[in-house]
Amino acid sequence: TIVNGFVSENVDLILANASSALQAAASATGDIPVLGTAVTEYGVALNIPDFNGTVGTNVSGTSDLAPLDQQAAMIPEWCPDAKTVGLLYCSAEANSQYQVDTVQAALEALGLTCTQYPFSDTNDMASVTQTAADNSDVLYVPTDNTIANNTGIVDNICHGKIPVFAGEEGVCSGCGVATLSISYEELGRITGEMAVQILTGEADVSELAIQYDTAVTKMYNAANCEALGITVPDGYQPIE
Repeated sequence: TIVNGFVSENVDLILANASSALQAAASATGDIPVLGTAVTEYGVALNIPDFNGTVGTNVSGTSDLAPLDQQAAMIPEWCPDAKTVGLLYCSAEANSQYQVDTVQAALEALGLTCTQYPFSDTNDMASVTQTAADNSDVLYVPTDNTIANNTGIVDNICHGKIPVFAGEEGVCSGCGVATLSISYEELGRITGEMAVQILTGEADVSELAIQYDTAVTKMYNAANCEALGITVPDGYQPIE
């Protein structure tokens, strides 16, 4: 409804924050430039097979995807004795499935055993989280909107009992011990610069490749690390 209002007003550009907003905007107009932000993987979100980094239509934007192989490598760095990893995510979010599949491949290459624990929505989130925690040495949660909005559910089950590694800073601050995170503030700045290029005629949205924040930061949740008695490796900074 909101996007249709924008189209009726014939706005000059639509900014779509996160995948569902991007999908709605892309479906509503093929003419007005659409910039997504905080969208993990555009090929998955827009159902583009063999996505090459440029949508090629009226859609472009920025991705909040951090290097997943480096996130996977954090787990043996922090928990060298861990052997089993539970991958917890919402099955309704295609970007979450993409992330856990990628992280699982990286972890298995490191010799760890992984099990995926998908939940459909908040109604079964607690029970699935409990099952994952009971059967894993550590948990990994991706950049997942449902978990981000309900970190308290995960924290209530895992706090002081099992370490949770997160896909980004917001989730980590709510229920995790560590993350390798991009800066969403920087992502917004990059998206704003793309908008200026489009609105001034400097760039054609169909030719703009998806952009990323390449300056990732190693971060940890001090309270959760203390509750678990975990020693923080060098090179990590506390989440403020």
